[in-house]
Amino acid sequence: MSGKQEEADLLNVALFGFTAKAWRESNPELAKSSNVRDYAMINELTVLSNLETHNAQMIREGKSKEERFQILKEIADYQMQILSVADKIVCIEEKNEV
Repeated sequence: MSGKQEEADLLNVALFGFTAKAWRESNPELAKSSNVRDYAMINELTVLSNLETHNAQMIREGKSKEERFQILKEIADYQMQILSVADKIVCIEEKNEV
């Protein structure tokens, strides 16, 4: 596995909980023409972009893969929670406008 694939899987596991290979094995028909990120929701893609930035910074700082994974997992969980709450607030506000 190349370093680039390894880093992508680090991010995938931190956010989605599985590697790209595991997704392909679970979704062989979908995997013929797409990948796990093609099925990500907008909040997941937003968090993924943030994780890529954080990971790049931690690589520059010399953090180990294990340390980066733990931090990335915490960031992913926190950001997904915040975005989920924000989505609920928007839904409530829209409901009240009707």
